[in-house]
Formats: sequence, structure tokens, C-alpha cells
Amino acid sequence: MSEALLSALAEALAGLVTAVETSDEDVLDPDTAVTWLESTGHTLAGLTATDRRTLDGLFRAAALREPEGPRRDELLKVSEGFGLTGDPHAAACDAVLDHARRLAAVVRDADPATPVPGCPDWTLADLARHVGTVHRWAEHLVRTRSATRVLAEDVPLDPPAGPAAYADWLVTGAERFAAAARDADPDAPVWSPGADPHVRHYPRHVLFETLVHLADAELAVDGKTGPLDPATAADAVDHFLTDAPYIARIAEPLSRLGRDGTVLRLTARDTGAVWTLTLGGGGFTWTRGSGGAEPTAAVEADAGELLLLLHRRYGADDPCFAHTGDRGPLDDWLAATAL
Repeated sequence: MSEALLSALAEALAGLVTAVETSDEDVLDPDTAVTWLESTGHTLAGLTATDRRTLDGLFRAAALREPEGPRRDELLKVSEGFGLTGDPHAAACDAVLDHARRLAAVVRDADPATPVPGCPDWTLADLARHVGTVHRWAEHLVRTRSATRVLAEDVPLDPPAGPAAYADWLVTGAERFAAAARDADPDAPVWSPGADPHVRHYPRHVLFETLVHLADAELAVDGKTGPLDPATAADAVDHFLTDAPYIARIAEPLSRLGRDGTVLRLTARDTGAVWTLTLGGGGFTWTRGSGGAEPTAAVEADAGELLLLLHRRYGADDPCFAHTGDRGPLDDWLAATAL
């Protein structure tokens, strides 16, 4: 694709975004505008770091070709509105460390023998050891750029002698992972268990694993979760749906569901995010947004609650969920995707 074509497409997209954001309600339905902008943002969020920087430059160049005035000012906001000016890789590394420290605080003050309802047969000590192992396994992969799978049992873990030291061990592992990932090129190739075989996969993967297990620990100790950032939870739902077909323990049961054409819709009240899943073809496809066929089953809750539903930490009967349509397909999906 020529530079001229790229520039023209970027200018057209920036102009369209600005028109949508500044349209009056009688010209464009606000809900339609939000859905379109969110879907576009989700698509752009999947770009590599290099492509994000390139698109940011193209958007800025398009804006600066306009004469000074309100239109130029609006065009200059497009990159920031889609998060192109930030560094999502570094932000995810920081968030891993933040969530690990929160988990360590829960573990440090609790009985290590406390059962963890979200992980049957696990105690709080088992959960802490698992998360600390994940951090060290991911740090090894990011640091060595392994092109093939590496088992956690083949990575030096240096576990503490007893559960009393697990909290500090957790934080140390998270610090090592975050440092290795920050120093790495996010676009560098490395084996991954999911859809994206690049370093950039790991901060998000480790963050969402830590986030869900933090919720496990909080539910085990306090009976409720702490605050779940809505945007992070929505990104975690994206990650789960993207990687699910690559996880044999999920993909194989889904291939046997036999509900071709069934449409499931998840709606986040707090972020407005919508995920539409279509079963069939021995698996499923999904999109952001509510376009297409009417859902067979739909569920609405906050993004964090939907994330914990997908991970079976909340039951579908919990009062935080509002259901419409036939519950059967949703229950079948949840049973098939249980880890």
C-alpha cells in the first residue's frame, strides 16, 4: 500500500470520526455513534506498537493540513481518543505489578489454608504459588524469546520454604516480569499459548490472570471482590474470547455443543461494550458491537461481573446479571468453557 493511499485513508477516517463525535442527536443516534466509535477503537487497539505510532503520525499530519480552527482542534484529538498516544504495553506491565501487590496484601494477612471457592481443591497458598509461577514462567519466555513452548516445571521458580513468605515471593516475581516485559520489544516474536505469538501478548495475559486470581483471593477471604477497573475488565473479556479457540480445554467442548447459529450477546452496563458471539462451525466467532442477528440469549452486567461470569467465578443466577431470551445456550456455553 502506497504512502499516499495510507495518508488518504487516515485522513478520511479522522474526518469520519470527527463528524461522528460532533454530530447532533437529530442527525446521528448517540447510541449508534458510541457503538461505532467503540468498535473502531477496538479494531485499532489490535495494531502493533509500530503501526499505532504510524497511525498517530498520519492522524496528526491530516489535522495539521487543516487551517487553524475548531476542525483542526477536533482532528488533533482523534489519536488521543483512540489511545494511540499512550503506551498500552507499558501500562499493562504497570498494572500487573499493581494487581500482584494487591494480591500479596490479601495473602499476607490471611490464613494460607483458606479454601478458594473459585478454584476447587485449592487453598490460598496454592493460589499464591500458581500466580507466582505464572509470573516467572512468563518472564522466562519474554526474556529468552523462546520459539517453542516452555513448561512452567522447566523454569527456575525458587519457591519459598513455606506459605508465610509467599506474599513477598509474589511481588518479586511480578517485579521481574514487569521489568523484562518493559525492556522487550512488544512486537518481538515469541511462543504464546494464545492467538498472538509476540511479546505484547504476555503483559495482557499475565495481567488478566492476576486480576482473576486476585478476585478469587478476595472472594475467599472477604466474600466480595475489590474494585475492578471497567476498561481493564472489558479488555480481559476481549482477551478471553480471542484466546479461547487456542485453549484445548475450551475449544474441544465448544466443538461438541451442536448449537450452530445460536447468538449470545454480552453487554457491559458500565463501559457500554457489547460482545456478540455466534456459535457454529465447530466453535464460535465474535465481534464487538450489537449488529447482526437478534441474540438467542443476552446477559447484561458490569464489565468486571461479565469477566467473572466467563471465568465461572460468578454463577449466571447471581442477581447482578439481567437475562433476556433463552438461558439454555448461555448455560451450555458456560459449562463448555469452564476451566
